[in-house]
Amino acid sequence: MDLVFKLIALAIYFGAMLGIGLYAFRKTTDGEDYMLGGRQLHPFTAALSAGASDMSGWLLMGLPGALYMNGLVEAWIAVGLTVGAGLNWFFVAPRLRQYTQIASNSITVPSFFGNRLHDRTNILRIAAGVIILVFFTFYVSSGMVAGGVFFQSMFGGPYLTGMLLVAGVTILYTLFGGFLGASYTDVVQGLIMLVSLIIVPVTAMFVVGGPGAMFESVRQVNADFGSMTAGATAVGVISSLAWGLGYFGQPHIIVRFMALRSSRDAKYGLVVGMSWMVLCVLGAIFTALAGLAYFQQNGPELLTDQKNGESVFLDLSQMLFHPLIAGVLLAAVLAAIMSTISSQLIVTSSALVEDFLGGIGMRLSATGKLWGGRIGVLAVSIIALILALNPESSVLALVAFAWAGFGAAFGPIVLLALFWRRLTAAGAGVGMIVGAVVAFVWGQFRPDVDWNLFGGDHLYEIVPGFAVCLILAVVVSLVTPRPSAQAMREFDAMEASLATGEIAEEKTADAV
Repeated sequence: MDLVFKLIALAIYFGAMLGIGLYAFRKTTDGEDYMLGGRQLHPFTAALSAGASDMSGWLLMGLPGALYMNGLVEAWIAVGLTVGAGLNWFFVAPRLRQYTQIASNSITVPSFFGNRLHDRTNILRIAAGVIILVFFTFYVSSGMVAGGVFFQSMFGGPYLTGMLLVAGVTILYTLFGGFLGASYTDVVQGLIMLVSLIIVPVTAMFVVGGPGAMFESVRQVNADFGSMTAGATAVGVISSLAWGLGYFGQPHIIVRFMALRSSRDAKYGLVVGMSWMVLCVLGAIFTALAGLAYFQQNGPELLTDQKNGESVFLDLSQMLFHPLIAGVLLAAVLAAIMSTISSQLIVTSSALVEDFLGGIGMRLSATGKLWGGRIGVLAVSIIALILALNPESSVLALVAFAWAGFGAAFGPIVLLALFWRRLTAAGAGVGMIVGAVVAFVWGQFRPDVDWNLFGGDHLYEIVPGFAVCLILAVVVSLVTPRPSAQAMREFDAMEASLATGEIAEEKTADAV
């Protein structure tokens, strides 16, 4: 009977996601709507969408599990991510929103690079598009695998059935709803995650006897839980904090900035986004605290995942709540997984249609881009599904590189493009490619390759990759011819538009 209640909750959740996708379908009329929501995204929607698509299952499983096993020393990565997200909203969001419209109405990150730097060869745009296309396809596949494994472990069904169900629902609402479908569902998914990370730890805290009893039980299990330095190393802390650098180059996150109504919306988005993130991180910390106390009082053997502790949220949800409520709480994990998949599908499809095909000279009408985007989502989904048929596939190791790779390859270029008028296409191209290579090689040939997000003393590959990309982009730009006068005028127009959020018509050209 418990399983029936959980499946009912899951069916309601899936139905709601498909309903939102249908609503978004009716509001999507052309290619720009499909890929960027017509640049009319409300900052509340943008903020929750960026947060939900960023965090994935790590927020509900990985972080509470790491904290449960080792204490607050594992919170450095959360600190780095929170600071990085805040800086991204404060510095990048307003400028990127205005500049992408001024630079020939760029609707993808690669097209912004090409248009901002007036790269007439389209090499920069195509290279960036190919990087997104390749690595996000693997990233999407990993999300499908995560959905299948979760369904298998929580509901007892076959892996393949769970994977196809989770992937199928996500593909459907993304296929028809496009960017708006992904964004609107992200809002619901983000709220589910937030509410779940409040309800579960608060309920568990009172079950174990209140805050005082909880902290006493935690002290008995791990007296150093509250220390952020116990067992830490300088390299480990730096590596954890460095995850925040990745935000500047994540296409599925910064595309939300491009879709805002104007640069003035960035302040609203900053407040909402950071409030959501801080509350969720605190919820994850208290989930670990309440979990330690609960299992200390009731028996540590009740914890399903004894090795990594990643089941603490899931176990508490099922032990403390009615099966119907538990089903809704378990849906929070699926929400985290699905929100990431949908966002990455849209970005990957956009790279295929707008940047790869557009970069090689194929011109599509507004309607052609709309249906091209849908075909792109379907094509990428099929490839990702094939990869996901094998949950043990080695391509899933590329997930760890995806964050570091995008952060190292795109992050410095995004920052320089927005804040330094002297950046050239050659500088951006060399920096982007070498940064990605350095991050990949550093990650592959480290002494202890375990792809553990929280692991060891190895310097996280985003640090050297980001640094090399930044240095080379600046040096090569300084030794190559200065940008054109038109590029300088567009930079000035972007800065002038920040105060009012308004863009003069003559500064905006048709998309190229």
